[in-house]
Amino acid sequence: MTSESVQSLIDQLEAEAEMDRPTDETPEIGIIMGSDSDLDVMAGSESGRPGAYDVLTDELDFVEQTDYEDAPDARFTFETFVVSAHRTPELMYAYAETAEDRGLDVIIAGAGGKSADLPNMTASIAYPLPVIGVPVQEKSLPSVIGMPQGAPIVAVDAGKSFNAALSAVQILARHHPELRERLVEYHQGLKQDVGEVSRSLHELGTPDFREK
Repeated sequence: MTSESVQSLIDQLEAEAEMDRPTDETPEIGIIMGSDSDLDVMAGSESGRPGAYDVLTDELDFVEQTDYEDAPDARFTFETFVVSAHRTPELMYAYAETAEDRGLDVIIAGAGGKSADLPNMTASIAYPLPVIGVPVQEKSLPSVIGMPQGAPIVAVDAGKSFNAALSAVQILARHHPELRERLVEYHQGLKQDVGEVSRSLHELGTPDFREK
């Protein structure tokens, strides 16, 4: 039996799929995770590794969309949900089944534990929409990448939702030159940072560089 809170989310997703809104008013990227305990990996943590939320908002100027009927004043947006493959399979099915009709172009799906089935099942249901799987933990990696022939999923290394978001935007950039420019600018910044660090290390010497 479906709980009231889950059923309300399913109803919301199905209603959004029927709205047929313009693509510039719907999120391009969907981020889902099996539990809110995965949020530090999927979004990023102030005390740990940056995540998908960090790169999308801080580096590539995406905005998180929280209201389907009142889109933010930004061309490129993403949405975030908790969707458990094992505890709320009906919600997972509804999310994946309605994703394309709701305007999504790519899904980033993260799950932890040894039975990290959310990315795989989402990829199967949402096909042919591309899904990028994020193993939240090392032990999740075999489960996420273990898809049979004919059931594709793209996956990143354990914990690296940051790279998953970059890959998602690379997919979008094939049809949006503006996003391609943002990606190139971001990469140029990485190269600039390496050059500055290299010069500083060379000119200061190792002891002074470490102290700095």
